[in-house]
Amino acid sequence: MRVQRRMLSLDPSDVGTTIITYEEQSRGWLSVVSRAKSATEQIEAYGRLENHLDYFRRVVVHGFTAPAAVEFQRLRKLVRIGTMDLRIAAIALALDATVVSRNRRDFEKAPGLMVEDWSK
Repeated sequence: MRVQRRMLSLDPSDVGTTIITYEEQSRGWLSVVSRAKSATEQIEAYGRLENHLDYFRRVVVHGFTAPAAVEFQRLRKLVRIGTMDLRIAAIALALDATVVSRNRRDFEKAPGLMVEDWSK
């Protein structure tokens, strides 16, 4: 609830996500769809997948660009965190953006990355 309130207080053009986040969440929802057996489970799973798609249609999704790839290669030599988190950090650094995550422990390892946790 705190995160939603914080997001609603901002100009929508100041809020975005990454293609990496989209990929991770899409894989998760596709897994839910593939495990659904009954018609009721399938209807619910596809409804959630559709909600996921609708959400990402409404927000700015920042891609993994050439500058982000350069940052990613630099960070790989400096930091030991998960590859997907490293890609998110690289995109944020390339954009001079702040990562909002409860996972401060890993993201704060990336030199120069601004990280905030809005859940507290």
